[in-house]
Amino acid sequence: MSVDKVVADPEDAIADVPAGASLAVGGFGLCGIPGVLIHALLERGAGGLRVVSNNCGVDDWGLGLLLRAGLISRMTSSYVGENKEFARQYLHGELEVELVPQGTLAERLRAGGSGIPAFYTPAGAGTWIEEGGLPWRYSADGSVTVASPPKETRVFDGRDHLLEEGITTDFALVRAAAGDRHGNLRFHSSARNFNPLAAMAGRVTIAEVEELAEPGELAPDDIHLPGIFVQRVVPVAPGDPRAEKRVERRTVHMEA
Repeated sequence: MSVDKVVADPEDAIADVPAGASLAVGGFGLCGIPGVLIHALLERGAGGLRVVSNNCGVDDWGLGLLLRAGLISRMTSSYVGENKEFARQYLHGELEVELVPQGTLAERLRAGGSGIPAFYTPAGAGTWIEEGGLPWRYSADGSVTVASPPKETRVFDGRDHLLEEGITTDFALVRAAAGDRHGNLRFHSSARNFNPLAAMAGRVTIAEVEELAEPGELAPDDIHLPGIFVQRVVPVAPGDPRAEKRVERRTVHMEA
């Protein structure tokens, strides 16, 4: 029996995302971000979101739109350096932030999606990540109100390792270059870095796809994420400005 997961309207696809929900959001910088779904969330206005994503977009694009609107209460990220509003909210006690080494964040999402509750890694051993005390939330006067807890440690082959917990979220929002009606997805280049992992971690995963394929049109070897991890597929309408692909930082080389 065929299972058609296509939801034509992005607003309908995210309609059951409540205030306070946890979200895993794909993307790497501004590459492969689910801009259409992010805009739908922005228009809906559900706040208190707890977001897990490699970064938080920039001030006027990607997750930065939700942040600027005050809809995000907590971020779990590995990089936040391109967003001035992010820094302002964090330093003024408006946003809780858990910074995680990038490889550890990727593995925590993969582990959660694979049913693995925790794993050991040498990343962060001997640092504040292990010792605890990293500021997660400041108060308005600059004092630390929430700090990271210390990590459980264990020695393997004479080397310290930290216990890290897998991440699962209520929903996941991802973007794929192509997907079929069964939810099988193909990603392009750097968009593959975090999108498959975020999709695995979500209990309900919503994928916006640039190309909608019929079942069987995607070759098995071209599928990067099987449809078992995806519950809803949203085709991106041609020319939709919410699906714009931006360059995060353009550099040029000039001959001397």
